Amino acid sequence: MDEGCKHYWVDGFIDTPIGKIRRINTSLIARDKIDGYMVRWGINRYSFTVSPGLYAVGNPDDTAPVLVTANYKLTFDILRKELYNQNLWVIVLDTKGINVWCAAGKGTFGTNELSNRINRLQLDKVVSHRTIIVPQLGAPGVAGHEVTKNTGFKIVYGPVRAADIREFLDNGLKTTPEMREVKFSCRDRLILTPMEMIPSLKYLVIIFVLLFVLNLINPRGFDFLNTVKVSIINFIPYLGAFLIGTLFVPLLLPYIPFRSFAMKGLTLGAIWTMIYIKINGVFLFPDSQLVIAGNTLLLLSISTYLALNFTGSSTYTSLSGTLKETIVTVPIAALASIVGIGLLVASKILNFG
Repeated sequence: MDEGCKHYWVDGFIDTPIGKIRRINTSLIARDKIDGYMVRWGINRYSFTVSPGLYAVGNPDDTAPVLVTANYKLTFDILRKELYNQNLWVIVLDTKGINVWCAAGKGTFGTNELSNRINRLQLDKVVSHRTIIVPQLGAPGVAGHEVTKNTGFKIVYGPVRAADIREFLDNGLKTTPEMREVKFSCRDRLILTPMEMIPSLKYLVIIFVLLFVLNLINPRGFDFLNTVKVSIINFIPYLGAFLIGTLFVPLLLPYIPFRSFAMKGLTLGAIWTMIYIKINGVFLFPDSQLVIAGNTLLLLSISTYLALNFTGSSTYTSLSGTLKETIVTVPIAALASIVGIGLLVASKILNFG
């Protein structure tokens, strides 16, 4: 029996010339909503996928429309809940668990995957027409003429939002200007921030432990409570750098100079570092240039690296741009962090002496 019968969102099967096809239940249940909230907070994110392949909605025949989507379960759920009372086919591409917009920018929702999937599915035996509806947000990754050349199917780009798909189908596969308007609002970005913030919390723990260990090097001797207190005070600017990289860069994305996410994080990180030094002096020991330099390098590394991570939640950079930025930024951030820690340790040792 098809493995799809194990999925709670499968509502039976449809007989086709290529065999039984799983039918999608378009009603979301509590489990779907709970899982959706959890994945937005980074829980079970990398296994929240749907098996690629062909699915049915309602009771489609050979003339029914064919939609294409990503195998990220959250994207899949957003689409299927808009397809109630419809009869159509849905092709799920293997986008490695990435949504349509980001997958198109990163290359996994692309011409080759769509062409190969259509041919492997033998779609020409399931439908009599030769039209495939691709979401507009997938357009950057799909060259329609190449898909037609490879498969014989013509590509029609649908609306940006799944909520408009019913009207699009009713209008004879025609979009209105509103349907094509792409938005990546502050609210949209805010919804995505937990997915990058939660996995990065481990860095805060590492930072606090590092500060605690540094503060153990004390010429006045060991004092546990004072060490904890000082470490908490020292931790404040690092918490700020963490929030800059995971929250403020995404929220202020269109307004920060530079296309590079790393440069956006570096820009806000530099502003935060200068403000904190100006207001609070040096973080560990007053009048120490080593401490200023060490903390500055660490704070800038944190805000830069964490801001870079948000490329996975947007299409501001292409796949090649993301790879190039990552290859350059990560080694520099790592080196700056190592040097920064070294300077802080050196300042402690010199102060101790």
